Amino acid sequence: MAGFGSRLAHAWNAFVDEEPQQRIRAYPDIGPSSGSRPDRSRFRVTNERSIISSIYTRLAIDISSVDIRHARLDENERYIADIPSNLNDCLRVEANIDQNSQDLLIDLALTLFDKGVAAVIPIDTTLNPALSGGYDIKTMRIGDVVQWYPQQVRVSVYNEKIGRRQELTLDKSYVAIVTNPLYSVMNEPNSTLQRLARKLSLLDDVDEQASSGKLDMIIQLPYVIKSETRRQQAEQRRADIEFQLKGSKYGIAYTDGTEKITQLNRPVENNLLDEVQYLTNLLFGQLGLTPEIMNGTADEATMLNYTNRTLAPILTAIVQEMKRKFLTKTARSQLQSILYFRDPFKLTPISDLAEIADKFTRNEILSSNEIRQIIGFKPHSDPKADQLINSNMPQSVTGAAPAEDTSSSDEASVDQSTNPGVQGDVYYPSEDNTIEDETEDQPDEAETSAENDLNQMSSDFDAQVDKILGG
Repeated sequence: MAGFGSRLAHAWNAFVDEEPQQRIRAYPDIGPSSGSRPDRSRFRVTNERSIISSIYTRLAIDISSVDIRHARLDENERYIADIPSNLNDCLRVEANIDQNSQDLLIDLALTLFDKGVAAVIPIDTTLNPALSGGYDIKTMRIGDVVQWYPQQVRVSVYNEKIGRRQELTLDKSYVAIVTNPLYSVMNEPNSTLQRLARKLSLLDDVDEQASSGKLDMIIQLPYVIKSETRRQQAEQRRADIEFQLKGSKYGIAYTDGTEKITQLNRPVENNLLDEVQYLTNLLFGQLGLTPEIMNGTADEATMLNYTNRTLAPILTAIVQEMKRKFLTKTARSQLQSILYFRDPFKLTPISDLAEIADKFTRNEILSSNEIRQIIGFKPHSDPKADQLINSNMPQSVTGAAPAEDTSSSDEASVDQSTNPGVQGDVYYPSEDNTIEDETEDQPDEAETSAENDLNQMSSDFDAQVDKILGG
């Protein structure tokens, strides 16, 4: 523990530190400022003021909850481990100075849904992407495609150095251009979503007109308006009534007894609301959405259908485009890839989790510590908790080798089918806890062979000595 004096000497407080304020006073031009985030994606006006923005937000949040990784595969294209690269940090931790990995995915999804196409642009790289394919991405941002060329694209992307969006012309070879798989449903001019947006805009216009404060009255005057003089008198009478209503505290005006007033301030009968409801249900069906998914009360089967039909195609399009543009053929031949992982237990009720955990551990699919991590518990320090074993079954002694039967006679062998004390590799004592050793009187073949070799060597040595002495 540091002493009180050391803590006091190294303590720091943001309101007490004068260095940033002095730096601002010394260099007053630190860049443009904004009351809101200038790098944030903005919806189109027709989408921002309607139910469409809530659909976009729901889809974007669900996509951002999926984990995307720069991974290494085995020869069967199975996931082994993460690759410790800057690209993996962008996908899992920090994408740029303004966005973490989840913010980047939300920005990507919102741009994809609103514009139909989104560009994932490498901003800072270790090498120039136009000159070498062996670069690593340090930071990345999401941009809008504003112009298409045969080999290049012109994108609008936020420049953090100048504090505003800037248009750049970049090669298609290192810009991940993701197209919305649901483009024909969401972004085509006559798609269901665009038709719904237009109907909602018309419905808003009707509501604004109905609530604009107009009285919509018709005044029937006691004379026929055919001449210019009568028309001027009618205009003067209308102006008088408007002045009375405007100047009155409670909006009261008087008329002549011969004048008749007809009130038209009533809702206009139309089928806009029915068409909006029809298009909303049609759009939900085409996107794989339900009202239960939007309000969070969907069951597991509904969420599985939503994940497979809606989220999976979008995520596949994102990771395939990143893999195609950010990984070279050499990297892919070295079994590098970009994968997405979805937690299958996130929506599992706690009542079903116990049974799932028992089946996974009993069939040696997951270890105990992996199950503990799923339910949010810390890993246990017992080494057995990291092993794929079935704790409900008896385990054999580690490293024990099965006994070999060296006897050639049938009388020396032990029949396991008739011996209740032997089952597989595990020994269970019988009732009398004894096993007859039927081979103890048999000679050891290895010892007999060694003794014969020793006698032969002794005879050969004696023969050589006699030959030398005799010679």
